[in-house]
Amino acid sequence: MVASAAGLMAALAVGGTPGLVVGVVGFAIVLVVVRRREPPELRRQRARVTADLPLAADLMVACLRAGQPISGAIGVTVEAVGGPLGDRLAWVNGQLRLGAAPESAWQVLASEHSLAPLARTMSRAALSGAPVADVLTRLADDSRQAARAASSAAAQRVGVQAVAPLGLCFLPAFVFLGIIPVVAGLAGEVLLP
Repeated sequence: MVASAAGLMAALAVGGTPGLVVGVVGFAIVLVVVRRREPPELRRQRARVTADLPLAADLMVACLRAGQPISGAIGVTVEAVGGPLGDRLAWVNGQLRLGAAPESAWQVLASEHSLAPLARTMSRAALSGAPVADVLTRLADDSRQAARAASSAAAQRVGVQAVAPLGLCFLPAFVFLGIIPVVAGLAGEVLLP
């Protein structure tokens, strides 16, 4: 709908045969941009998974240090965290309980950007035999640090985005009230005897 409206507006603005070409090109560009946009629901799920990941890693570490096996730690974490991260961890836990290789069960999560560090960490720990609790503690710390960096970058972007409209409002006023009178005064002195 949006792409059709944009194409029609472009065709009407230019007019004639060139307008038709511009309208079709505008329609195609807007259609590609709209389709590439991530749906809001997926964006919310990804944000929630990113926010819940440090807590889930800390929960698994606490369970592992208390003596739970990895499947028990994941089960407790699934119940406590819930949501999209809980669903994905429940799937992995089910695969592990069915006897799947831990590397392959965790690698399924690697396709999601927010869960890729967890998948890599757990796969490496399963392959190398490294203590999972230590690896998960490092993952939780790294996730928290990444979240702080992302929020700091977002705060800086807000500052830049707030300046742009102010500049667009004040720049024309500066030109009309500051530059044009000076140029007109100098032109009047130079051109008129």
